[in-house]
Amino acid sequence: MQMIQRVSHYAMISMVAIILAACAGQKEPAQKLIGDIEATVTAASAEAAKYVPDQLADVQTKLGALKASFDKQDYAAVVTGAPAVLGEAKGLATAAAAKKDEVLKALNDEWTGLAGSLPGAVTAIQSRIDLLSKKSSKKLAAGIDLDAAKAGVGDAASLWSKAQAAFAAGNLDEAVSTAKHVKAKVAALATAVAR
Repeated sequence: MQMIQRVSHYAMISMVAIILAACAGQKEPAQKLIGDIEATVTAASAEAAKYVPDQLADVQTKLGALKASFDKQDYAAVVTGAPAVLGEAKGLATAAAAKKDEVLKALNDEWTGLAGSLPGAVTAIQSRIDLLSKKSSKKLAAGIDLDAAKAGVGDAASLWSKAQAAFAAGNLDEAVSTAKHVKAKVAALATAVAR
């Protein structure tokens, strides 16, 4: 009976040693996979944060779970789960690039529309101000602050130049944003001089 207990005891110790060896054998691959995921996420994070933030957050959450498993020495869970997370991390750059192309196309289309309409609108307002500034148009100009309107046209023209410079520099976000300010200013001026 005592012999059976000793054999059983040695068998148990041998099994624990085998399991520990198997776990230790997975530590390096698990560590490498986590490192690969981190490097991939870091490389894609700037664009991904801007264009696919939800997808980036999802991958970062999954990476955090893998790191927690690694810290608990559950290397098998890391080795099993990491390939899918690595695939998602690699997909971040592709998804961000696709979204960026979509956003840039929309901004370019918006810019094209604004660039086609704003210069003419500014010119029309300037012409209206010139007409109202003539002595023969005193009655038409009654109640209109021509000095403010002239200053407004100058501001709009200055902003439009800034928008064009941003567009020329390839900064579509700023170009469209500034052009929208010009559009709002032009609309307000058109109302002010149309009385």
